[in-house]
Amino acid sequence: MAELLLEILSEEIPARMQGRAASDLKRLVCDGLKKSGLDFENATAHVTPRRLILLIKGLPSATPDVSEERKGPKVGAPEQALQGFMKANGLASIDDAEIRQLPKGEFYFAVIDKKGRATSTVLIDILPAALQALPWPKSMRWANHNQRWVRPIQSLLCLFDGNVVAFEFGPCTADDKTTGHRFLSPEAITVSGAADYTEQLRAAKVMIDHDERRAVILAEANRLTDAEGLSLKDDKGLLDEVAGLVEWPVVLMGTIDQDFMDVPPEVLITSMKKHQKYFSCLDKDGKLANRFIVVANTETADGGKAVIAGNERVLRARLSDAKFFWDQDRKSTLASKTPALKDRVFHAKLGSVHDKVARIMFLAGEIAKTVPGVDAGPVSRAAELCKADLSTGMVAEFPDLQGVIGRYYALNDGENVDVADAIAAHYSPQGPGDVCPSKPVSICVAMADKIDTLVGFWSIDEKPTGSKDPYALRRAALGVIRLILENQLRVPLLPLFNDAAQQCHGSSDQMRDLLSFFADRLKVHLKERGVKHDHIAAVFALGDEDDLVRLLARVEALAGFLGSQDGENLLIAHRRATNILKIEEKKDERSYAAVPDAAKFEQDEEKTLFGGLEAGSDRISNAVSEERFGDAMQALATLRGPVDAFFDAVTVNAEDPESRENRLKLLSMIRSALDGMADFSKIEG
Repeated sequence: MAELLLEILSEEIPARMQGRAASDLKRLVCDGLKKSGLDFENATAHVTPRRLILLIKGLPSATPDVSEERKGPKVGAPEQALQGFMKANGLASIDDAEIRQLPKGEFYFAVIDKKGRATSTVLIDILPAALQALPWPKSMRWANHNQRWVRPIQSLLCLFDGNVVAFEFGPCTADDKTTGHRFLSPEAITVSGAADYTEQLRAAKVMIDHDERRAVILAEANRLTDAEGLSLKDDKGLLDEVAGLVEWPVVLMGTIDQDFMDVPPEVLITSMKKHQKYFSCLDKDGKLANRFIVVANTETADGGKAVIAGNERVLRARLSDAKFFWDQDRKSTLASKTPALKDRVFHAKLGSVHDKVARIMFLAGEIAKTVPGVDAGPVSRAAELCKADLSTGMVAEFPDLQGVIGRYYALNDGENVDVADAIAAHYSPQGPGDVCPSKPVSICVAMADKIDTLVGFWSIDEKPTGSKDPYALRRAALGVIRLILENQLRVPLLPLFNDAAQQCHGSSDQMRDLLSFFADRLKVHLKERGVKHDHIAAVFALGDEDDLVRLLARVEALAGFLGSQDGENLLIAHRRATNILKIEEKKDERSYAAVPDAAKFEQDEEKTLFGGLEAGSDRISNAVSEERFGDAMQALATLRGPVDAFFDAVTVNAEDPESRENRLKLLSMIRSALDGMADFSKIEG
């Protein structure tokens, strides 16, 4: 068994594309090998800023020999058929075919033996095709070649069992040579195999393993911060990105000028991360320290002093811009910036951001009526100011800080703390891992912002389709769901949607469709809790259940009921009753949804079931109206015995028409009793 080593050396590959590219390269080549009949032991892919590397071990030297049999015409068939069979299978004479006895007579068979191909020959076909098919998000094309690649390719290295596989791609032909680190060891390296390749590149200051580079960066950064009594701000995304920017990580610590430390820490952290890819450091109290970690891609004779000084100088210029915006924005109040929102379009069909703010103010006031312990004054003020920081220089420079910067400016203006906090929190939650607002004022404004967005886009028929969701409406709906459930808010959504729709000229049908969309999002949200999607569908199917807290209570009670033996048996009885009714009502062209005549009962089981259904229905109705859903399920459970006895002893389709009708009406009562809690026809399994 032999190994394959492939390296594509190019100009710098964007860090965000590296992981996917390595995975795609491995997939495409391995699929090509399998289609050619080449098995292997394992395959690993690595990526650095300049190289895609694939190592496949345990490859055979050639594809296996194949013997193929092809059935031909019957012995004695016309000459034309025999000639066609021979030509198709490369036979010089019909005597070269075998004659075999089959149940329908004797037939000719062509047995074709195909010798295996050398793996190196197969690779010359597979590898260029895999590189051509690699799906880069963005790619370049050579002026005199049809192939595309993410950045200009400098060389190809390909060895199979230590020998060069000289395939061509773009302007390059594969050989056994590569180069080391661009600055520290740019000389050519001749490679004999995978182990030799890894060792020589490490000696040439290249770590091919992304995870190793990541671990080195983290360990060195922690060592530097520990020495200063500090800690590294956790940022896994930045760590992954930086590991994709260097082939030989050299971790250094720099200092932030004290003049910039009065700028909000979020601004400093964002500027360092977004523009410079620096890691922030925290003091023992968890506050931003005046230190930063930079990862260089080179070693210097002075131990990195010049690199640190250069990065400090660049950072000083970056933070000077941030400080300028911070000082300029505070020369006028946040409230004075709201008129400028009239010039900022939210959507061509939904008006300006200023129009959206007016709608948010209205909705936040309506929501405040359902949130305990909230003062309408701060809610209105927070809604009025929530988008004002979009008109600031700071947000223009750092869009990710909208809301956060608004809070700082509101506090600077002497606004209520709850108002300032609501400005910062009204975009949340933006994802499953984001903290959900819990303060009353913040809840009202955050929910109003999201509901206005959802209702607005539903009103202009801009709903998510398939995987496309350009306005993040699924995320907005999940945000509303979390705000309601995590704060246990009793908010009737449908009236709120309809009130909001009046401002966007939406229809009631569109709002009912939006409520159905919420049902689907709720299934996604509750999946992690182990709540079954069909239980949610069963409760939603009752219609107009738009109180999510009440809905979840019903779902939990339903799940508990169906998990019991009584629930399982009653579900079976419900299906049996429903199926019988469906058949008989269709046949008779009438409904049996009526109260049976107690005087016509012939068997004790009918009388007992009727009495149980009458008493149980009252108990269920009262419990549901008082939101005692557990008690309602217990009332359902008492029906199990009478229902089982009825089906065991009573023939529904009796010969006497009056008895049959009466018993079908009893089945309708069973169906109605259970469907008062949920639509049991939606339950799967």
